[in-house]
Amino acid sequence: MSADPLIFLPGFMCDARLFWHQIIDFSADRTVMAVPLVGATIEEMAEAVIAVAPPRFCLVGHWLGALVAMEVLRRVPERVSGLVMSDVSHLSETPATAASREPRIIRARTGRLDEVMLEEIPASALAPGEGRAEVQAMLLEMAGTLGPEVFTNQSRALMRRPDQQRALRMTRVRTLLICGEHDTICPPRRHEFLAELMPQAEFRLIPGAGHLAPLEQPLEVSAVLRSWLDTPLTS
Repeated sequence: MSADPLIFLPGFMCDARLFWHQIIDFSADRTVMAVPLVGATIEEMAEAVIAVAPPRFCLVGHWLGALVAMEVLRRVPERVSGLVMSDVSHLSETPATAASREPRIIRARTGRLDEVMLEEIPASALAPGEGRAEVQAMLLEMAGTLGPEVFTNQSRALMRRPDQQRALRMTRVRTLLICGEHDTICPPRRHEFLAELMPQAEFRLIPGAGHLAPLEQPLEVSAVLRSWLDTPLTS
């Protein structure tokens, strides 16, 4: 793949620190951007990304960032040279899950953001081992920087997200799907289904990682991404 700029779109309540290793690694040989998710809906977030994006680019999104990447692809497919989605679900939110978000929003807005973040991304969704506490600490630090207003907007964006199966089935953009083996929020099986659904998609499981794979196994995620980017396009 040509060295088009990489646009990194962080996941739910994360910032560019989620992709710290990939940003450092790839900034040596191509333009790299980390774009925050600005807006109260996925559509608004996608518009904000399109507004600052170069004429042609490759998108790298995690969870909510990957949902925004799907919407960018739907709107300007001619500008997207490649799509990388990590720890994501293409399905709309179930009514039960959507209903559980409003009480969390209330708690987050009354000083309990750390508490609700550890419910949103519990320890069980991360890989076991010594590194789990450090990853959780970084998650809380990123969430604390963004604050309860962003939590509200991003939660409601997830609640209202569309089912993207039809759009993804039709896309011809080359796609890499990445998932940590211990991710219980967006499990590997869902990524395998996506790889079968999308004509130009391939799936890579990240051992020793959970829902925050770019943080949990940064070297492995960077290596998988570089290998995919360096693979020549085939007709």
